[in-house]
Amino acid sequence: MDGSLLLLLGAGALLLAGTLALGVLAVAGQQRAALGRSLAAVRAFDAAPAAVRAEVEQPFSERVLAPLAGRLVGIGRRLVRADAAERLQRRLDIAGNPEGWDVPRVLGSKVLAMGVLGALTLVWCLAAGQSPLVLLGATAALAGFGWVLPDLLLYNAGLKREETMQRALPDAVDLLTISVEAGLGFDAAMQRVAEKTRGPLAGELTRFLQESQLGLGRTEAIRAMAERTTLADLRSFCLAMVQADELGVPLGKVLRVQSTEMRTRRRQRAEEKAQKVPVKIMIPLVLMILPSLFVIVMGPAVFRIVGIFS
Repeated sequence: MDGSLLLLLGAGALLLAGTLALGVLAVAGQQRAALGRSLAAVRAFDAAPAAVRAEVEQPFSERVLAPLAGRLVGIGRRLVRADAAERLQRRLDIAGNPEGWDVPRVLGSKVLAMGVLGALTLVWCLAAGQSPLVLLGATAALAGFGWVLPDLLLYNAGLKREETMQRALPDAVDLLTISVEAGLGFDAAMQRVAEKTRGPLAGELTRFLQESQLGLGRTEAIRAMAERTTLADLRSFCLAMVQADELGVPLGKVLRVQSTEMRTRRRQRAEEKAQKVPVKIMIPLVLMILPSLFVIVMGPAVFRIVGIFS
């Protein structure tokens, strides 16, 4: 092999070795620098005040999500009227005060749903190339729907809860009447009914007993229970109990009358629903069942007549 070629190969090998050595030294230097920065950060964190360390050690939900939720609640309070908090609290009471839900969370949910639905609609309209009029109309409509969506969910929860209470109320009043007529006091009879029943009605009776034990008068506790619902039967029962307590009428007689009336109204509601069935069944009968029946019965005859005349 030529000596000049060997010299060039040797020089290339030396150059490559030098480049690799410099690269290793650079990586090692960067690692040492990163390690030094990490150690400096640890020392700074250890030397930081306790308040700063406590704030840094908080979870992501408390450091980021909680302040964001607070800003959403603030925006929601500025967008609603002054009495909105009272109206939302009444809706929450009617819905049974679901766990984890309060007025600030509802306001924040309204703002969040409005912003998310409005933003998604805006992006979709821009991607689809819609006209400015359609873009503005669709965005405003979906944002408005997002604003009222928590209210609709609360209303639906309250409606289902009161339907459950209405079905359980006649039996609960019957049990209360039997307990009072057997010699129990009104509070003891309410305790027995709360123990023997299940569902939202038992929760309302338990809350009544808790308020009575905390020092609230019986009349005030019954009035508060009536204010937490829009159920006509329960409000009538509470009003009758208040009048009996104020006028000194024997509770057994009042409860017997209330029990009879509630069972009568329950039977009337059942009869009313039974009378509505023929009217409701007309729509699927006319739109779905009769056309299918006509096709099955008249279809072969129509095809045969068409074949004969053709």
